[in-house]
Amino acid sequence: MTSGIYLDHNATTQPAPQVVAEMFDALQLAWANPSSTHAPGQAARRLLADARARVAAFLGCQGAELVFTSGATEANHMAVLGALAAAQGRRRWVLSAVEHPGLLTLAQRLADEGVPVDRIGVDAQGRLDLAQARTLITDDVALVSLMGANNETGVLMPLREVAELAHARGALLHVDATQLAGKAALSFATSGADLMSVSAHKIAGPKGTGALLVRKGLVLPPLLSGRQERHRRGGTENIPGIAGFAAACDLAAATLSDDIARLLALRELLEAGLAAIEGVQIYGRDAARLPNTTCLRFGELDAEQVLSRLERAGIVASSGAACSAGGTQPSHVLLAMGASAAQARAGIRFSLGRDSRAGDIAATLAAVQRVIVPLLEPQPLAA
Repeated sequence: MTSGIYLDHNATTQPAPQVVAEMFDALQLAWANPSSTHAPGQAARRLLADARARVAAFLGCQGAELVFTSGATEANHMAVLGALAAAQGRRRWVLSAVEHPGLLTLAQRLADEGVPVDRIGVDAQGRLDLAQARTLITDDVALVSLMGANNETGVLMPLREVAELAHARGALLHVDATQLAGKAALSFATSGADLMSVSAHKIAGPKGTGALLVRKGLVLPPLLSGRQERHRRGGTENIPGIAGFAAACDLAAATLSDDIARLLALRELLEAGLAAIEGVQIYGRDAARLPNTTCLRFGELDAEQVLSRLERAGIVASSGAACSAGGTQPSHVLLAMGASAAQARAGIRFSLGRDSRAGDIAATLAAVQRVIVPLLEPQPLAA
């Protein structure tokens, strides 16, 4: 159990009891290698097939399109490196300026190695610049990468529009759906994506388990060679993790509609209270967003200071920026949206989840009034 009120569900989620139970059963009953032909191995193989079907049903793909991975980071690398390697006569990679840092780090590495990389900007609300996308997505582009929803602001990206732009130029579209899955309606079949990355731990599943969805007929060289996962990802499958992933998908599918409505109501309640505070700016408020995410700043108060005070008051939240020994670095997402460096260092993210309740919102707003608002008030001059 977490201590205090946990409002950091975009970072990770607590595994649901059903997930833990199914993983425990898999550890006990399906511990054999699913590639083995003996009876214990075939029992593990049947569990793997059942889990694959359940995850595929939730994500709106065929079981044959689903490649289990160690998480979204590996899936992203498989998608990008595989698509670039498979492209014929194309080298350029186009991605948004607000992608996850893991993907941006890969982009910098590839650029240093001579791969042409371009980034699509966003407006002040965090919405993708489609005019710039039309300019950048040309006939020499092999791959376009776009997150389904931004992890810091929750702003949704125009997947169908970008898919049309990419496909018209003969490029593939890769969608990082890490934040989108389980928080909004999602179907790989109708998304327009050719490749899609997801991670179990964002939807009350286990860490260390995720998937890459690969459109039927698309052939990519594997990141890890081996005969598992139809020769697309080598290594003995993580059966307990995959079983937990399937259980998390079942739970998310059963509650998604109710969760969306409930979380949206809670977010509106939270933002109404926050917006009444002088000096608060809520990012992306005019854009289509995930129902659970609020990104804001309290004036230019450094995020590290705000988060520390909130945690002592029993509220667990996060910053979108990376922390280092030298202090909090500016959020690249907020910088891309036009924030100053000081403002981008002040960004705070509240992300709600399945266990969030109205009482948590009331307690959070009370804590903000008690420990943060006094910092925003002018201090009296010394005599």
